[in-house]
Amino acid sequence: MFKTLGRLAIASACVLSATMPAHAHFQLAYTPNVNVTKAGDQPVKLIFWHPFENGHVMDMAEPFEFYAVNRGEKIDLKSTLSPITFTGIANSAAAFDATLTLRRSGDYVMVVVPAPYFEESEDIFIQQITKSYVNRNEIPTDWMEPQGLKTEILPLNRPTNIIAGSTFTGRVLSEGQPVAGVEVEIEYMAAEPDMASNTPKSPTASPMPGGAVVAISDENGYFTFGVPKAGFWGFAALGSGPEKEFQGKELSQDAVLWVRAYDVK
Repeated sequence: MFKTLGRLAIASACVLSATMPAHAHFQLAYTPNVNVTKAGDQPVKLIFWHPFENGHVMDMAEPFEFYAVNRGEKIDLKSTLSPITFTGIANSAAAFDATLTLRRSGDYVMVVVPAPYFEESEDIFIQQITKSYVNRNEIPTDWMEPQGLKTEILPLNRPTNIIAGSTFTGRVLSEGQPVAGVEVEIEYMAAEPDMASNTPKSPTASPMPGGAVVAISDENGYFTFGVPKAGFWGFAALGSGPEKEFQGKELSQDAVLWVRAYDVK
């Protein structure tokens, strides 16, 4: 794996701004603090949303799977799910509260395998298989390892500790193999969820005037993005998964990854 990390210097991708009919859908597995020292419970929200523009919220059904991985051990989190209503600036929709219990030090890789969502305006189903990360006590254990998902983005930079102004590189995988030529939408969480009120906080940035920010994975599945601002950044590899149909309709089986960037102070 660390040989793979050594390829970071030569990984490249084309980053562009593309005009699209709508801003990106993004599955969130959100907790506000991703670097912690104490053991205990971390609150988590699962929301299907447009967080860059504080836009439309989509209804979530109960996910097929929701778990965390720490030191290679799978920790089921479905039993912690509690239905909520999340109210964005445009509408309200079904979402979930959950709890991640931290015990041992190291990385906790949260994985959400949601039920496909039917996007009526496009007549397709969308399933965003999502990873996000929490670390306890600064000890790296799991973030650099693939999780064996149908599709996923493998980070080549520590996802809980990105420096704003540096770059982030990921590798798009489908059934463990790199995928070339995949469109990767990039989303800034301009409005973070308020954990108490189930509403967004005030946005700290505006969407890009040219529409969605997009990178294309290279021949080895890599893409690189210059991270311009502190906060949470999401990456969605569109249609990177092997499954292309659900209930007789087209399925976009996407891989989503969230990272946290910080300013150097």
